[in-house]
Amino acid sequence: MGIIKYTIVTLGSHSALQILKGAKDEGFKTGVVATPDRLTLYNSYNNFIDEILEIDSWKNFPRLEKELLKRNAIIIPHGSFVAYLGMEQNKNMKVAYFGNKKVLDWEENRKMQRNWMEEARVKVPHRFKRGDKIDRPVIVKSYGASGGKGYFTARNQKEFDEKLKGYNEERFMVQEYVIGVPLYFHFFYSPLTKKVELMSVDKRYETNVDSLGRIPAKNQKGLNIEPSFEVVANIPLAVRESMMAEAVAMAERVVKASQKLIPSKGLFGPFCLETIITSSEEIYVIEISARIVAGTNCFINGSPYTYLNYDEPMSTGRRIAREIKNAINAKKLKEVLD
Repeated sequence: MGIIKYTIVTLGSHSALQILKGAKDEGFKTGVVATPDRLTLYNSYNNFIDEILEIDSWKNFPRLEKELLKRNAIIIPHGSFVAYLGMEQNKNMKVAYFGNKKVLDWEENRKMQRNWMEEARVKVPHRFKRGDKIDRPVIVKSYGASGGKGYFTARNQKEFDEKLKGYNEERFMVQEYVIGVPLYFHFFYSPLTKKVELMSVDKRYETNVDSLGRIPAKNQKGLNIEPSFEVVANIPLAVRESMMAEAVAMAERVVKASQKLIPSKGLFGPFCLETIITSSEEIYVIEISARIVAGTNCFINGSPYTYLNYDEPMSTGRRIAREIKNAINAKKLKEVLD
């Protein structure tokens, strides 16, 4: 039967269109789980979406599991999964799941994530612990994948104390605000080939911090606007080749460290190193996203980097489907599922 007995399914959000287009290009049946407000969008792409499984609200997702199991569904997670379904629902899902669910704890917990990056010997911003005196600009980040929500900046201890009074997040991390260019490197690690591939690079357009930058400093005085970092769009980039070399080496160390720290299989599949490159060309990793990120949507028809490895359009979504297909053909499907 091969791949035709499997259906690639994901939630209707984030990078679903890319994932399902890639799955269809690789010969899979496809399905999307969508709420009523998104049916029009996904119906308009019925050339590669075979089935829409309508759901009243995300909390009712468990009711679909029997249907998904009947379809031999393979779920492809993305950034909206934890936000919509919650951590426990992700972990308890009975449907075949591409990736290692044990990575979720390391991605969601910023302290564990930092330990992971330190084990991988990559540069990370200075972290301020409880009771430390803040002597430089900082950014405060809530836990979890929230697209930049729950962040604020402070220039010093006084401003930090003042802003913290109105902060609603219970769990957060305080780290140095590194000045530089934010770059997001998208990778894919294959447990079949044991190879890390650079897929693409993007920059995020965030509101309202990016739009504030269009207002001269002298005109910002008195506006009393607090910068926010919610992602609204992504911009494709190509980076200097010397920086690519360092980024790939960092990604390889991150994968190797995950295999030591995270039970079972470590990190595999798509992931993103979210970095800041300073004026002295140091690369700091500010976060890792251990899944497909929305910035890859800029490259549904492939990127300059995937073209070097594949003489055909290869998005990250399609690369996921290709990995699953290769695993099926090699009778190693269990190696890429949880």
